[in-house]
Amino acid sequence: MEITKVGVVGCGLMGSGIAEVCARAGYDTVVREVSQELLDKGLDRIQQSMRTAVDRGKLAAEQRDAALGRLRGTTSLEDLADRDLVIEAVIENLEEKRRVFEALDRVTPPRAILASNTSSIPIIQLATATQRPDRVLGMHFMNPVPVMRLVEFVRALTTSEETLETARTFAESLPKRVIVSKDRAGFIVNMLLVPYLLGAIQMYEQGFASREDIDIGMKLGTNMPMGPLELLDYVGLDTTLYIAEILFDEYRRPEYAPPPLLRQMVRAGWYGHKSGRGFYNYAAGERPPS
Repeated sequence: MEITKVGVVGCGLMGSGIAEVCARAGYDTVVREVSQELLDKGLDRIQQSMRTAVDRGKLAAEQRDAALGRLRGTTSLEDLADRDLVIEAVIENLEEKRRVFEALDRVTPPRAILASNTSSIPIIQLATATQRPDRVLGMHFMNPVPVMRLVEFVRALTTSEETLETARTFAESLPKRVIVSKDRAGFIVNMLLVPYLLGAIQMYEQGFASREDIDIGMKLGTNMPMGPLELLDYVGLDTTLYIAEILFDEYRRPEYAPPPLLRQMVRAGWYGHKSGRGFYNYAAGERPPS
């Protein structure tokens, strides 16, 4: 099956990035949000991202205009009824994602592939919410989507070879480099990344080093583009906590146990960039060290 029409459910940070790269790659793209306010915010984010790409010489103005012409937003799932592929990018919550997959299964044609951008939830738990488990897989994009070259595929027990190869052809056209993981919580990237991030929180919590020295140590000592605490603020502490809880519930290994400080910060509403405060107080003008 050839994919020409793509749908994206969710126009937040990840969903807007996925919609952008699909439209830029030549696909007829529809992105859906639950409210007009959230949709407008997401579409504005896409326009700003493309404006920045043009300003930096990464994208020609006419290419931007053509991509925007291929993209439209909606607040109705029914507008995804003619899509060949729909990528879900809603909140990292199992029950919410299952509700989305159940609805997509009713709305989209039986031939359509349904994919999840989940960063941690086993795909089989989403595939079984549909009547087409052979046409469900994980497509975990990296943030920021227009910049990061990787997409992590997750093949459930039920995912067919045809689905995997059709999705691979699509992803490589974006263009992205594809890696494939077994359907285990956390997949490849987060199974390795989360213990590193939680270890940095524990180090800071125990007073082993300052937040700045932890971040500078990893940036300058290992050539990381962001320090771990800076990255946590970027990803979102609430998202990190949810992923860590999923991994700990799955494996019961201490390296996946959320540190008390992480729980306390989430309870306080300190989620990172999106709330204005995390390990750094962005609302007060603080910034991670460069």
